[in-house]
Order: sequence, then C-alpha cells, then structure tokens
Amino acid sequence: MTPVWIFPAYPLLIIGPHAGIISADLDSKRALDIIVGGWTLQGIGFMVSLTIYSAFIYRLMTQKLPQESLRPGMFVSVGPSAFTVAGTINMANNLQKTLPNDFMGDGPMTATILKVVADWMALWLWGFALWLFLVSAFAHVSCIGPGKLTFTMAWYSFVFPNTALITATFAVGKSFSSTAIQIVGCVMTCFLILVWLFVFVMMIRAIKLKQILWPQKGEDKDEGGWVDPKNRLRPDDGSPPSISV
Repeated sequence: MTPVWIFPAYPLLIIGPHAGIISADLDSKRALDIIVGGWTLQGIGFMVSLTIYSAFIYRLMTQKLPQESLRPGMFVSVGPSAFTVAGTINMANNLQKTLPNDFMGDGPMTATILKVVADWMALWLWGFALWLFLVSAFAHVSCIGPGKLTFTMAWYSFVFPNTALITATFAVGKSFSSTAIQIVGCVMTCFLILVWLFVFVMMIRAIKLKQILWPQKGEDKDEGGWVDPKNRLRPDDGSPPSISV
C-alpha cells in the first residue's frame, strides 16, 4: 500500500485551487457559485484522501517502508493537504468582494470570519503537509548511493506533489504577511527546479540504458502478456516452440 492510492481523488483536489483563481475574475454571483462548488469538491477530495492517509500511516507503523522502486510515491501524500491549503486560502481571499451584503445576516463580517477560520485551518494542514514531506524525504536516506534506486517513472513524484507544497507555502506566507515563509517558498522553488532537471536527465539516461520504454522493463513489465520467445519453453520436453511465419 502506498500513497499512490490517493490518485483517484486528485481530480477533486485540484478543484479548490482552480476555483480560487477563476472566482477572482468573475462577477460576485458567479464567483460565489464557483467558490461554493470548489469548496464542496475540495472537501470531498480531502476527506477521501484522509481515509487513505490512515491506512498509509498504519502501514508505516506496522510494516517496513515500501520497496525502493515504489518509495518515491511516498511524496504523493504531500499533495492532498497542500492543494487544500492553496485552494482554501485563495477562495477565502475572494469572499470579501463576492458575498452579498446580506449574506448570513452580514456579508462583510461573514467574509472576515470565514477568512480567519480558513487561514488558521490552512496553517494546520500546511504543517501536516510539511511533516509528510519530511517523512517521505528521510525514507529515502537508505536509498542514497549508486545502484540502490533504479529509475522508474515514479521518480516524478519527487516533483509534482511538491509543487503543491510550494504553492501552499506562498499562500500561507502571503496570508499571514510572513516574509520568512515566502523566502522559504523561493528557496524550495529553486531546489524543485534542480530536482526536476535531475529527474528529467535520469529519465533520458534510463531510456538509453533500456531501463524504461523497453519490453519487460518498467512498472508495466507484466502487462499485455508479452513473453520473450527466447525464454518460452514447451511444457512437455523443455525445448523452444517452433514459430511459424
């Protein structure tokens, strides 16, 4: 069991950040509909992810770490909390100009209350995302060294879930007017660009070494029932079968 199981919820998890961006450029009525829908779908995605979080953390506490080829997928666990942080803060920032004056009795006050609650809730989730990032990073300490971690496409998990963490970091820094957090986000961005370049170079190297995009190689090596004719033996006498053309 790995956090890759969270992937079915990822389409829902990116709704909140998109809703926060789209609602900023719409009129108040349409923006409110977008925010309500985005908040609902983001909540569904995060709650589904939360159930998988519990299974993942239970596995870490009762069993060994995932095997090396699957271990980069641990970074996928960073995404749900980080996307929720970015989406929640962005949607809350747009409420002040979106809510009608009579919304829940007092629109401006309601918008202020919701923004305060959203920002402090997002701060918790941001800390949770950082914790999952550190757990995933330290889990790879034993993989450092030549030949210990063969390239697979799961290496891109080093990149894309952490873009959500960086986006969440900038959102938290801006919301709390923290220059220090925004500087941390800039540093993380520089490191992430270097990691992306490293993973891309290693992917090209893996293609040249026929570690991926080659029969019986990669994560899908058992898909499609392909078998090398040289290794296919007759069940009766052990001799290779004749191949008619």
